[in-house]
Amino acid sequence: MNHPVFTPSVSIPSARLAETDPELSCLLAAETARQRDKIRLIASENYASAAVREACSSHLTNQYSEGYPGARYYEGQQIVDQVERLAIARAKELFGAEHVNVQPYSGSPANLAVYLAFLKPGETVLAMRLAHGGHLTHGSKVSITGKHWNVVQYGLDPETKRLDYDAIRALALEHRPKLLIAGHSAYPRQIDFAAFRAIADEVGSLLMVDMAHFAGLVAAGAHPSPVPFADVVTTTTHKSLRGPRGAMILCRAEHAAKIDKAVFPGLQGGPHNAITAAIAVALKEALQPDFAEYGRQCVANARALAERLIEHGFDIVTGGTDNHLVLVDLRSKGIAGKPLAAALDRAGLVANYNSVPWDDRPPQDPSGLRLGTPSMTTRGFREGEFRQVADWIAGIVASGLDEDVIARISAEALALASSFPMP
Repeated sequence: MNHPVFTPSVSIPSARLAETDPELSCLLAAETARQRDKIRLIASENYASAAVREACSSHLTNQYSEGYPGARYYEGQQIVDQVERLAIARAKELFGAEHVNVQPYSGSPANLAVYLAFLKPGETVLAMRLAHGGHLTHGSKVSITGKHWNVVQYGLDPETKRLDYDAIRALALEHRPKLLIAGHSAYPRQIDFAAFRAIADEVGSLLMVDMAHFAGLVAAGAHPSPVPFADVVTTTTHKSLRGPRGAMILCRAEHAAKIDKAVFPGLQGGPHNAITAAIAVALKEALQPDFAEYGRQCVANARALAERLIEHGFDIVTGGTDNHLVLVDLRSKGIAGKPLAAALDRAGLVANYNSVPWDDRPPQDPSGLRLGTPSMTTRGFREGEFRQVADWIAGIVASGLDEDVIARISAEALALASSFPMP
């Protein structure tokens, strides 16, 4: 059965672009329509505001600025220095950080900069296992971080599927890591940063927290902040923070020189100045009262989604969520994550397949599905809409991925998405 066609029924992004490159212009219009017409449930995605996107496309993209404010290697930096200082000041205010570097190109280079700043090749790192919710740059063997450092990995408790701080402490005492990493990309619970700090102090390690996924929740006051506990905190500036595709490193003042040197000239040259400006805009937006309501609603929506899926008989890793994401273990349903994610996309529900703890399937075709609430919370979804999303997911699974059911839900999802305009 035919599915609704998501046609680029929006205006061409720019008359100049349409004239210069009509082929690309049409592709961008189609992508705008896709983001408008589908219900986006990928935990690492969001909608940047028009102001953030305008800053991304500003004339600052023409400017090269190796170095830091007041210490550049090129002339003509009078405005750029002010822009970068503004972004830094807002990040300090928002997160209570002593020092902030806003130049990393993305989250992975930001994490790598921490390794470069504090570690020699071969030194020991203790970090969360990728299959249990960690990130590639937390020492996965396929990442440079797993190839150049001795990475010991901790995981979840087999019964609770939650972090076992006693087990983490035992590993730390055994291996004496130089760097202890907390943070995740697919763990649906809050982290006890005080417990990590205590472990780091006991074994004499530095503590890094990767808050890329939940930085927006921290900014909104909907999630505990790692900043008072960690030596250094890394984060992307998109995801739940709702900014452009960039990153920041927040650290204690005593580590500022090492972090700055690791970013530049250690890993990269000139920063992307237009992105720095967009980060400044996003940080100002995050300082506004309505951002706090958005953050609280992200968490409330994720809980509603998880609870309704449990009612439908789905296994939710850890039995629920404290943040913006829900990790579904599909093994009891007899279906893998990849075919379900593809079916959901055909139904207008965009999610990603994901490994679950102790997964017996390969990462390319795992047993889980990861769902997130930031994008649709930005568009105005509340608990009722996310319960409807759970009902649709359950209906598709119960049907055995029947194409008639998928087509029906696709039309219903399009109608619901149309009621909540994107920024």
